[in-house]
Amino acid sequence: MILDGRLQESIDTAARALQGGRLVGMPTETVYGLAADSDNDAAVARIFAAKGRPANHPLIVHVADAKGITRYAKEVPVFAQQLIDAFWPGPLTVILPRLPDAARASTGGQDSVGLRCPSHPVAHALLAACRELDPPVWGVSAPSANKFGRVSPTTARHVASEFGDDLLVLDGGACEVGIESTIVDCTRGVPVLLRPGAITREDIEGACGLRPLSREEMPEHTPRASGTLLAHYAPSAKVRLMSARKIQTALEVLGKDAAHIAVYSRSRMLTPAKTVTLRRMPDDPLAAGQELFAALRDFDDAKVKLIWVETPPESDGWEGVRDRLQRAAAA
Repeated sequence: MILDGRLQESIDTAARALQGGRLVGMPTETVYGLAADSDNDAAVARIFAAKGRPANHPLIVHVADAKGITRYAKEVPVFAQQLIDAFWPGPLTVILPRLPDAARASTGGQDSVGLRCPSHPVAHALLAACRELDPPVWGVSAPSANKFGRVSPTTARHVASEFGDDLLVLDGGACEVGIESTIVDCTRGVPVLLRPGAITREDIEGACGLRPLSREEMPEHTPRASGTLLAHYAPSAKVRLMSARKIQTALEVLGKDAAHIAVYSRSRMLTPAKTVTLRRMPDDPLAAGQELFAALRDFDDAKVKLIWVETPPESDGWEGVRDRLQRAAAA
């Protein structure tokens, strides 16, 4: 059931559902999440069951504001606080040392917790309403509202298509960012970038004065984090990353016989085949991220079998889009 997230009645209905242990589809500026009360272990278990997600793959806890950190984290390093001050509310998840009894079911058995304060007005209204309940819901665990490993949803209709009409979904329109939050591990004395997103390495360094390390530069004791498995974000069609030249050459070799192929590229492509779907990828990385998952879903709806994607540039701003496509191609 999709409810208009702009209405206070819808917000109140969703908040009470979360308080009662139900799951709710929730919009954020990144993607739609499948939400449950972070402190209700049985409710959180329903997320894992609904998604088919491994129980040791942690969830991100969403809070209404920075005050919510004290419910889940036992300490906040100086550089982590600088990142929070710079980017909350927004598409940044910080991993912090977890309080012993907080969000146990959401953290995959780890002594750390990923926290985020979303900027989407519907998400903010829902989290604020949850905190005013008696008893309050202090945080909401909300991985992407899709079956595990598949394409993340960026509209309420995407969520409904995954889980059916029984799930209560707040409609907040199409997501503005379109790819999941940047995840920074803040548990080891320096920022370590675990998942790139709209907030870039340069943004992180500019906010805290420290260059974020990569997983490869600091592999010891790396926390497990959402969306970091090798294969993820995959449509039903097979994704292949290719240079523009290779895509055009392949189209020329196949000629009119090309079929069941979608091409997603920044470069203009030519083909005589009537059954090839050509779609332009935006030249701007933020715009490309905003439409990426919707484009992959559109290709699946068109029943293509292959999706050829022009490999994104190596520049910092494209890292989030490139990461999602590489994981989709590995599936």
